[in-house]
Amino acid sequence: MTASNPSSLPTPDPREAPRAFLEHLYRVAVDRALPLSTLGAHLPRPPKGRTLVLGAGKAGGSMVQALEALWPADAPLSGLVVTRYDHIPPRPEGVPQRIELVEAAHPVPDAAGQQAAERILALAQGLTADDLVLCLISGGGSSLLVLPAEGLTLADKQRINKQLLDSGAGIGEMNCVRKHLSRIKGGRLAAACAPARVVTLTISDVPGDDPAVIASGPTVPDATTCADALAILDRYGIELPAPVRARLESGELETPKPEDAVFKGHEVHLTATPQQSLEAAAKAAREAGIEAHILSDEIEGESREVGKVHAALARAVAHRGQPFARPCVILSGGETTVTIRPRQPGQAKGRGGRAGELCMGLAGALMGQPQVWALAADTDGIDGVEDNAGAFVTPDTLARATAAGKKLSDHLDRNDAYGYFDAIGDLFVTGPTNTNVNDFRALLIL
Repeated sequence: MTASNPSSLPTPDPREAPRAFLEHLYRVAVDRALPLSTLGAHLPRPPKGRTLVLGAGKAGGSMVQALEALWPADAPLSGLVVTRYDHIPPRPEGVPQRIELVEAAHPVPDAAGQQAAERILALAQGLTADDLVLCLISGGGSSLLVLPAEGLTLADKQRINKQLLDSGAGIGEMNCVRKHLSRIKGGRLAAACAPARVVTLTISDVPGDDPAVIASGPTVPDATTCADALAILDRYGIELPAPVRARLESGELETPKPEDAVFKGHEVHLTATPQQSLEAAAKAAREAGIEAHILSDEIEGESREVGKVHAALARAVAHRGQPFARPCVILSGGETTVTIRPRQPGQAKGRGGRAGELCMGLAGALMGQPQVWALAADTDGIDGVEDNAGAFVTPDTLARATAAGKKLSDHLDRNDAYGYFDAIGDLFVTGPTNTNVNDFRALLIL
């Protein structure tokens, strides 16, 4: 992402440059969620004691730099935040570093994430009631803040995490399991900070904006149970070491609950949400003379199937002017999932994430529908583990792909959205955006 403010740049004409117009809406949505423009309204006053900053997430680097710029220069500030590799933005001129930033792996955790979690938990020890803990939490924190429960190894957590990712489990299900198999998630970090006051500043990347789900809620109470976690593991056929399973069955790995006194006086502030970003994009579209409609910021489901539903809606608008008149933009957000298909012998491994997978489903169901353009992309700038944020779909996507020797069904069978859209130049590449409010989808019907 460039440092330019999208709202200060000329808006591309949607009729003359539909792809550029969709990209503009994406950048407006991302700009609305950048920490420097959102964090200040939620900062508490400096405490009598010290201020310790802890946190994790893909927006960790930009959240830290925003806090360093906004916090009073004469007020003590220190701490440690972990973010994804290559997600620390260039340091703004004149803003001295006061908080340590480290990097680790996402979406499958690594040893660097475990070391960071151990250090964060250690820093939380010995605080007093006069101290303040500012927790900077954003999407991706579940993988970046890994501290296996007793009896589990990092390799166990990596396997379980990978199996959950491949299973098609929803983010709430994944994070329920993660919380119960961790020594730091599910409110345990807040418990470690007692008796200090904890203020959590979070950027939502989950449907419903539940702080207990964002990064597996390290500083907020957890209403899910060990029994819930076991049911999810059994549903997806994920095995645990026998002693750990026994501890789940006995309730020994239960998380702190909402009524726990450890959370008294704590605050949680949502500094940016998917809905706010969608509303910013809708406003930009209307200012360009295109009516905008937000379906929902909570859409979940299998990516390719959600793509088909979006296509059906776009075709109804194009053919009958229902339920919306054209020209218009249809916006949506949420977090879809991808179930990895088994590979046939000799079949090449596919590449891609949920945004690209959705675009394959969308392109197939649109069947070359004239006057419909679309963009689906992750607002953190990374679709899964690839270097693209997502992909474009145009009226001639299928025709160009066929001319390039690409068969959509083959790529769907291999979950290979990257290979499909790369072959026709329709990958959308931004690099890390330094924030994360989940999926962004825009369909332009002219």
